[in-house]
Amino acid sequence: MNNQVKKIGMLTGGGDCPGLNAVIRAVTKAAIANYGYEVIGYKFGYRGLYNNDFIKLDAHSVSGILHKGGTILYSSNKDNLFDYQVEENGQCVRKDVSDVAVENMKKEGVDVLVVLGGDGTLTSARDFARKGVKVIGVPKTIDNDLSKTDVTFGFNSAVDVVVDALDKLHTTAESHHRIMILEVMGRNAGWIALHAGIAGSADVILIPEIPFSLDAIVTKMNERSQRGLPFSIIVVSEGAMEKGGELTIAKIVSDSPDPVRLGGIGNKLAMALEARITDHEIRSTVLGHLQRGGITSAYDRLLSTRYGVAAVELIAKGKFGSMVALKDGKMTYAPLEEVIGKNKQVDVDSELIQVAKSLGVSFGE
Repeated sequence: MNNQVKKIGMLTGGGDCPGLNAVIRAVTKAAIANYGYEVIGYKFGYRGLYNNDFIKLDAHSVSGILHKGGTILYSSNKDNLFDYQVEENGQCVRKDVSDVAVENMKKEGVDVLVVLGGDGTLTSARDFARKGVKVIGVPKTIDNDLSKTDVTFGFNSAVDVVVDALDKLHTTAESHHRIMILEVMGRNAGWIALHAGIAGSADVILIPEIPFSLDAIVTKMNERSQRGLPFSIIVVSEGAMEKGGELTIAKIVSDSPDPVRLGGIGNKLAMALEARITDHEIRSTVLGHLQRGGITSAYDRLLSTRYGVAAVELIAKGKFGSMVALKDGKMTYAPLEEVIGKNKQVDVDSELIQVAKSLGVSFGE
């Protein structure tokens, strides 16, 4: 046991996702019950660390939150303290204010910072580790695109939401003989589209890893009609691209860690197909932030709890500068230096891709 640790600070950064509260609960309960650590939670991610805005976490404050989506600590994806917007002489400038955060932790006696987040949030965690802060990361993102772990918490819950939407779209598609397009999140990785597409019986799955051809999609739609199936379901990841095309950008974001916000590929695809397919109506649905909210799935409740307890065990063992990870069904860890900047994409030769193709699913190739 690391006897030098007495107090843990915890924060949730980036977009919210199911499972955050389950991790907060697990870290808090395991830290107090097993090691007697004191636990506080910084509000609104790194912003709370900068403003020294926190709440005390104990068995009472984390009671009843296991199933809830969102985060009781709140979150922000715009507060990189190594490039933070502050006002000086009436003007907004960007500065490295990370030393303020370090001093705040020292003032409150925080020995270890537990950071729940995706690549952007964990990048800052790594940078704090480089400054000598004892940091433990926990992999959070519905996109499932973090390296060094088999699955991130929040992903399973998001897939469940997409599958539920596909089940509903199927009835309308079949009733009206329509082609229904569902646009899902995932940025540059197609995990949500692939898993939900297979589980939701999609006919076409379009992912960033496999550029698509409109001709191939039209051929698939025509084949289904010829077989007496005059309706189709298409799942498209927001980062999917036509061969030789570009990403579909919804917005340029000046104050976000991501330079662009993806979105609109569903509507773009619908308009392109309407010019080629005249015997079916085509409708596009953008699921958007519905994928982030709601009740946490049983799988993610369990996974998040395992991650939270494992994070406390890493603290006790002094494995700082690391991220807890799931590998081959077992909890382990990886250095943050090896995690950051290594986007985990779908292997186009993977078993799941082959399973989908065996079922007749088209990837627009």
